[in-house]
Amino acid sequence: MYISETPITVRYAETDQMGVVYHANYLVWFELGRTTLISDLGFRYHEIEAQGVVAPVLDIQVSFKKPARYGDQITVKTWVEDYDGLRITYGYEVVNQNNEVCVTGSSVHVCVNKDTFRPIIIKRSYPEWHAAYEKVKRVK
Repeated sequence: MYISETPITVRYAETDQMGVVYHANYLVWFELGRTTLISDLGFRYHEIEAQGVVAPVLDIQVSFKKPARYGDQITVKTWVEDYDGLRITYGYEVVNQNNEVCVTGSSVHVCVNKDTFRPIIIKRSYPEWHAAYEKVKRVK
């Protein structure tokens, strides 16, 4: 299983009045991690979109463990948790500079035609993408 790592320095604007990262920012960081993983696999999300394919979120789960704070050096770890040729489940773990887990999560996506929103079977339409995901997905 391949794990992509995206380093981020927590900015003041990402924190709330309590001085901790506002919860919605983790979803933004998950997206950063996901696009980094896609790039690590040799693909560019904007190029995939230019081909008329988008990957909307079907489900997202977030579990908060420890607050991240302004100035923390965090790393978003991202991997392919599950892939069946149609749906992709990404796993996430956000750790701070002390390697303490702040957040864990997952998001489920399906690739669809941008104009019709009809699902696209990746295995048939994009065999190189399918092969890359098969190679790196978590073995259960």
